[in-house]
Amino acid sequence: MALDADDVRVGCERIFKRFDYNGDGKISLTELADALKALGSSSPEEVRQRMEEIDIDHDGFISLEELLAFQRANPDLMKEVIKRLLQ
Repeated sequence: MALDADDVRVGCERIFKRFDYNGDGKISLTELADALKALGSSSPEEVRQRMEEIDIDHDGFISLEELLAFQRANPDLMKEVIKRLLQ
């Protein structure tokens, strides 16, 4: 089943809420590490690399807007993540 743009946005929002454990509206490095571990990737280097890729403003946190921007730049990757996490 293909995901359309609305499905992807809703999926990103659900993923964001799922990994924003403390509900502060941003994903920390620790929360990102937990998210990647759930996807089968837990290397500290990979976590740092993903944080650098997604954290556009370099404040050490991922906002929903940054996650959506990452999704737009990497649509196939994010569609796969959404499918795996939201099954």
